[in-house]
Amino acid sequence: MATIHVDVVSAEASIFSGEAKFVALPGEMGELGIYPRHTPLITRIKPGAVRVERADNGQEEFVFVAGGILEVQPDRVTVLADTAIRGADLDEAKAMEAKKAAEEALKNAKSELDQAAIQNELLSLAAQLAALRKFRKK
Repeated sequence: MATIHVDVVSAEASIFSGEAKFVALPGEMGELGIYPRHTPLITRIKPGAVRVERADNGQEEFVFVAGGILEVQPDRVTVLADTAIRGADLDEAKAMEAKKAAEEALKNAKSELDQAAIQNELLSLAAQLAALRKFRKK
């Protein structure tokens, strides 16, 4: 059975490293599905869920990423995430609290630059909450 090596890393830590049968993640232009021997590519990724079907036990690993870069080689997938959180470590209450704080900050933002930064944070938090709810259903 063909496998592909997957590394999901952030500035803080290596979140996942191992062999996989399949990887799915949110590319800049839409959802990407990657199997072993995939055509090489480099693209930006959007905030959302990285799903890795492990080769050793068939279980699905789930990681939330808040954007970053994806590099695919025929035998390797590397996700360089701005921020990455294991699915099991996501905290819905904390994310909701951060979302409310960002919404309040948006009301008080003075410049268009501040508004754009806060709106970007809100998009990431919304993606995190959607990914968390999807993960919890499994």
